[in-house]
Amino acid sequence: MPSAPGRRSGDAAALAAAGAAQHQVLAAAGLDLTASGDVSGLIHVVAYGLANGTGAAPAALRITVRALADRLAAEHPGRSVEVRIPPYAAVQCIAGPRHTRGTPPNVVETDPATFVGLACGFISWDDAAASGAVRASGERADLRAFLPLDERLWPGEGP
Repeated sequence: MPSAPGRRSGDAAALAAAGAAQHQVLAAAGLDLTASGDVSGLIHVVAYGLANGTGAAPAALRITVRALADRLAAEHPGRSVEVRIPPYAAVQCIAGPRHTRGTPPNVVETDPATFVGLACGFISWDDAAASGAVRASGERADLRAFLPLDERLWPGEGP
């Protein structure tokens, strides 16, 4: 995971502001957790807030979703599946046949909180699909083999 905000995550000031906003969300719930100042730290505190039902500050959630989507595309390059997390990100990933025009044949769409849960491992693909929180169409749209991205992103406890 990069220590800088990354190409779509904003600048250092935006990262710091998002971390501070997430700290306030957690503090309002009686939790004293602060992001370490890098994207990985922000992912940890956002994941912790979402997994515990506390929630996430919008700016923190946006940066987290974009960073995790970019990581999914970097770790599993390709153009056979489009993953959509509106309103924050859309990436193409997974090796295989690519589409050239129109709607791709393999599409996964989910909300930001569910995507963070899938990427960090505190929501399973099966549970998200069964609840309708993730919609997948196409023969390659099952991302079970690619998520979570890294078990270290969600240690199961606070950062």
